[in-house]
Amino acid sequence: MSALRSLLLLLLSLCPGPGPGPGSEAKVTRSCVETRQVLGARGYSLSLLPPALISGEHLRICPQEYTCCSSEIEQRLTWETETTFRGLVEESSSFLVHTLASWHRKFDDLFREILLSSERSLALLFHHSFGRLYSQHAPVFSGLFSRLRDYYERSGEGLDDALVDFWAQLLERFFPLLHPQYTFSPDYLFCLTRLASSADDSLKPFGDAPHRLHLQITRALVAARAFIQGLETGRDVVSETLKVPMSEGCRQAVMRLTGCPLCRGIPSLPPCRGFCLNVANGCLRSHGLDPDWGAYLDGLLFLAEKLQGSFSFELAAQSIGVRISEALMYLQENSVAVSAQVFQQCGNPQRVQGRSRRAPAPPEEVGRLWTSAGAVGAAGVPGTEERPTTPGSTSLNRLVWELRERLGRVRGFWAGLPLAVCGDPRMAADISKEAAPCWTGAGRGRYLSPVVGVSPSEQLDNPELGKEDSSTDLQTRRRRLQLRAATTRMRVAALGRDLELDDWDEDASGSGEGQHYADDWMAGAAAVAPPARLPRPPRRDVSGGKGGGVLVRHNQGRSRTGGTSVGFHTQPILILFLSALALLGPR
Repeated sequence: MSALRSLLLLLLSLCPGPGPGPGSEAKVTRSCVETRQVLGARGYSLSLLPPALISGEHLRICPQEYTCCSSEIEQRLTWETETTFRGLVEESSSFLVHTLASWHRKFDDLFREILLSSERSLALLFHHSFGRLYSQHAPVFSGLFSRLRDYYERSGEGLDDALVDFWAQLLERFFPLLHPQYTFSPDYLFCLTRLASSADDSLKPFGDAPHRLHLQITRALVAARAFIQGLETGRDVVSETLKVPMSEGCRQAVMRLTGCPLCRGIPSLPPCRGFCLNVANGCLRSHGLDPDWGAYLDGLLFLAEKLQGSFSFELAAQSIGVRISEALMYLQENSVAVSAQVFQQCGNPQRVQGRSRRAPAPPEEVGRLWTSAGAVGAAGVPGTEERPTTPGSTSLNRLVWELRERLGRVRGFWAGLPLAVCGDPRMAADISKEAAPCWTGAGRGRYLSPVVGVSPSEQLDNPELGKEDSSTDLQTRRRRLQLRAATTRMRVAALGRDLELDDWDEDASGSGEGQHYADDWMAGAAAVAPPARLPRPPRRDVSGGKGGGVLVRHNQGRSRTGGTSVGFHTQPILILFLSALALLGPR
């Protein structure tokens, strides 16, 4: 009998008994030593940390089993883990914000430098050609560049107004030089500019030069302005998107991911990678900018290549001096026909009286001056037949190449952001150790839940987040609309149009005039037909009676005899309406 009892005791000692549950295992095999060391190194007071495992019934986020965390420690860890997660998101995204800011600064500085270089080139060319005559009328030319810069910087009027005003002032200044034997009153000059700006183009004192300059400058400046605005919008939208606060559900999910292992007494156990991806996909999906992000980058690249090629900003700016020289030469060469038409419509001007009468300048002298301007322009300032190679064009080519190269990195940014966050060892186990035990959210083991995608339908099955936590919030929708509006503006600019101009809708909805911009515009005026309705006719008062009415002018405080600017200002209500449409973008 004693032998049988000894055999039974031996068998009982060899058979495994019932294993302890999860809580009892933690109680037997785990302590709070590691947790106290880790949190003590982070600055936590050891008096707030239990010296041994305690019951976890007070926990709100972590599993309510034996724990090393009090309620206060759990709350502090929730805040800390959220800060860490947001910091990783901003750190992973900093290169994108810096890239957009760098592109904006480089392109903006280059466009400003090209405009300034063009103004300097024109001043040197005309000062060499006209001498004192140019110095007397230099404010007309500097005023043109000032208004071009105002438009580019979004603080000025439309390009149509700037160019029409310039040609009107140029005509007021240079037409009397052809007839020094006459004196031209303000009313006569008013009639002259009104006739030159008539809708039927019956008087073209400068030939086709105004149309050609308008075509080149409008396309280049509209594209450059939309491009810079697009970069600025992208930079601001990305920066604001990355600062959106997390929802309560995401805060709790991140705490379960990285904070609860500390409360369980196993701080060295890394979270499972699939666990991290589900949390990151759900929390970051609500703040992402896809699919509008890809369309925005396509718009940037397309417009940049336009500015490098058919809408060359550098070539358009450098052609300003050439176009003005061509216009002055045309006026001088056709002065007889132009003068006859003006005298017929506006009457004969008064002759200079008595001794104050000036002798007319010899025709050969005037021809020499104006012809020399054209000759120097052809040699010194490249025309449309030859694309210049300058530091400006070289820099633009390099920047566009850099933009194209880097777009590949930023195109999949929002889709790759969860992978970048979970690549940090604080957030998930290394991908090479995926088969090793990890923190599943409930304990040590393997994460068995599937990793869901970022689409709205897939996020409905996210096991770590509720539906409301992964849905797009209102602020993100607003930022997507801003991005979409910038994309629309760039696409329209690629057609040579500006959404903010008051006549865009009228042109685009008509016979398709917006499509008249051919890419091969460097082959001369014959390659591109100028827009039929430019320059825009002046507004008239209907009470003007027979003879065309009264031209509405805004003299900006200058005397009429001093070469007043002829203003054709846009309608404020229509501008506000179109600006609102541009901000809303397509739905």
